Amino acid sequence: MAAVVDSLRAFFAPTTFVIDSENPGDVVARENLLDRAMGAGRRRKSSEKLRRGRVPAEGLALVARDADGHVIGTVRLWNVEAGVNREGQPVPALLLGPLAVDPAHEGKGIGGMLMRAAVQEAKNRGHGAVLLVGDAAYYERFGFFSQRAQHLVMPGPFERNRFLALELKEGWLDGAAGMLVASGRKLALPPLRRAA
Repeated sequence: MAAVVDSLRAFFAPTTFVIDSENPGDVVARENLLDRAMGAGRRRKSSEKLRRGRVPAEGLALVARDADGHVIGTVRLWNVEAGVNREGQPVPALLLGPLAVDPAHEGKGIGGMLMRAAVQEAKNRGHGAVLLVGDAAYYERFGFFSQRAQHLVMPGPFERNRFLALELKEGWLDGAAGMLVASGRKLALPPLRRAA
């Protein structure tokens, strides 16, 4: 991860922000940022059904921090099964989202840097493909296209032209068809206390 961040930092130098791994202390800041950037309706999206009750894929929860260490951007990737292949086997993949930048910091390249870091880290960790629901005009610059996801569906309403995929390994999604299903680690909930 450090090599990816260093190379991206050099590409965008001088920067007023850095990309870092998310830590438990970032939760409140991240959630507040997402509410400001995406609104309360963000929790009703089909992608949220795949994230609910899960934790992000190992090492794939990133934040952008300003010079004072405040969270000003976020991106997370989640383990999913992208339907099944021609042999009927589940196709492991990642679902990206949400990607958000604090509205006060838009237009500084933060979203692009988060995307590049997340995709590179997913590739470094050996993942085969990344899927997302988003604006094709924005995400095509990172290699995401609707054709690779044409035989896959989300678990709920979604716009077909906004369902995009990027293969990190060539041919990874060949023959993949069906509905995306959450496959990542479940969020550990504290045990319930019983009344005495």
